Amino acid sequence: MSKSAHELTRKEMKGPDRFQVAAADAASWMAKHQKQLAGAAIAVVVLAIGAAAASYMLDARRTSTGALLSRAIAAAGGEVASIPLPNLEQPTYKTVEEKERAVIDAASKVRERAGGTRAAATAALLEADAHLALAEWDKAIASYQSYLGSAPADDSLRFGGLDGLARAQEGKGDLDAAAKTYEKAAESAFFKDRATLERARVLAKAGKRDEAKKALEAVPKESPLHAETQELLARLAANR
Repeated sequence: MSKSAHELTRKEMKGPDRFQVAAADAASWMAKHQKQLAGAAIAVVVLAIGAAAASYMLDARRTSTGALLSRAIAAAGGEVASIPLPNLEQPTYKTVEEKERAVIDAASKVRERAGGTRAAATAALLEADAHLALAEWDKAIASYQSYLGSAPADDSLRFGGLDGLARAQEGKGDLDAAAKTYEKAAESAFFKDRATLERARVLAKAGKRDEAKKALEAVPKESPLHAETQELLARLAANR
């Protein structure tokens, strides 16, 4: 699970903060549910899980930046419903666009007020996911690149940023860029198989079936994604 991260002090930056611990929980959950995550934007899933963790980190609201970041996280975990939903702690929105605009509004303010901080990097990822959900490809790409350029190399949500970037590039029609981004994401041993599978899917979509087949054949049989890999290989063979 993720976080309601607050703007970190120098002392807090010396060791794992609650954001990192919660983000690691999210990564662990995702590793156990890779099949269910097939076809979903992993970054969106991570942040949705993260929003649920916001309830135990409400003290982040003690600063204006923390309050804005908490608002963005809460919005990301909000529900879309045409009628009020009872007994819900998270906010509700009438439309997906209303929800994502709320995320973008709060996240952009964090980035404006706290540029260069961990909070700003987190806000960039939230903002990117919101733009992705709205099919605003260029804005999503810019925000994902901002996050990836500022987040630590070992950040628990880095794969989410790469996955989101690739999906935005794919949405824009730049399949070569998307494939390269997934190749970069495959450098993470934790999500290597997922990134490889997604790269193969994009390569196949671009008509590069031989490259896609080669990538899929590299996924080990013991992988939880083996069945999904075999399905895509079968489709590639059938379409020849």
